[in-house]
Amino acid sequence: MSTNDKPAPDIGKLRRLVARLRAPDGCPWDREQKLSDLRAYLLEEAHEVAAAIDEGGWSGLRGELGDLLFQVVFIAALAEEAGAFGLGEVIDGVHAKMIERHPHVFGDQELDTADAVRKSWERRKLSAAGGESLLRGVPPSLPALTGAYRISQKVAGVGFDWPDAGAVVDKVREELTEVETAARSAAGDGQPPGAAVAEEIGDLLFAVASLARHLKIDPEAALARGNLKFRRRFQALEAAFAHRGRSLAEADSEELEAEWEAVKGRERRPDPVP
Repeated sequence: MSTNDKPAPDIGKLRRLVARLRAPDGCPWDREQKLSDLRAYLLEEAHEVAAAIDEGGWSGLRGELGDLLFQVVFIAALAEEAGAFGLGEVIDGVHAKMIERHPHVFGDQELDTADAVRKSWERRKLSAAGGESLLRGVPPSLPALTGAYRISQKVAGVGFDWPDAGAVVDKVREELTEVETAARSAAGDGQPPGAAVAEEIGDLLFAVASLARHLKIDPEAALARGNLKFRRRFQALEAAFAHRGRSLAEADSEELEAEWEAVKGRERRPDPVP
């Protein structure tokens, strides 16, 4: 059976579930929830979906998507109770918006590449903004690295961009030099790194996010994978010293570095063929 042949999912099941939970004889905790209370749960579930994507595999992702969808339905239920809008209006609104934003699919516009689609998308959003900032769609609550990535995507959509990845590499080197200069200046004054160094590091990270975009890499996902790799290796480092009956605090820097390189070497070495 193809995807198109499958029966449509019944999102009404979730709506009825939320209504039952919010009913006078439902769950006291669910009845007390306000819109402001759900913000933290929404962010938590979104991060758990992202973590499931980073880990790979579909089974974990299925469950996390369900938890996220439940939060969306719950929030829409609160809006409906307040007389603001209902879930049906949410679905109809995003459906209409997606059709309007894809004239190359539902209209007569011709766009042959993903990059052309992205730039057209940003231009159409800007036209519909009615004079508002192009960046209004990048919420300040985003993780900073993701925010930098999305900001650079949006401004690139209207042509405010470096010509290629090589030019961004030059910018990264320039920003790294400015970090080094600011850090040396602070050290020369006998001061710890302060606002000036922090500002230069922010500029460096923004340039790195732009470089990732030019290389078609999501920097937040790349950093998440890097964090997982470091965590795995560091835990292997701890295990190696624990096997010797020692803690990391008892080792000197040379021992730590030697074992770290050994851990990396063991990761790179393929398993023997049985």
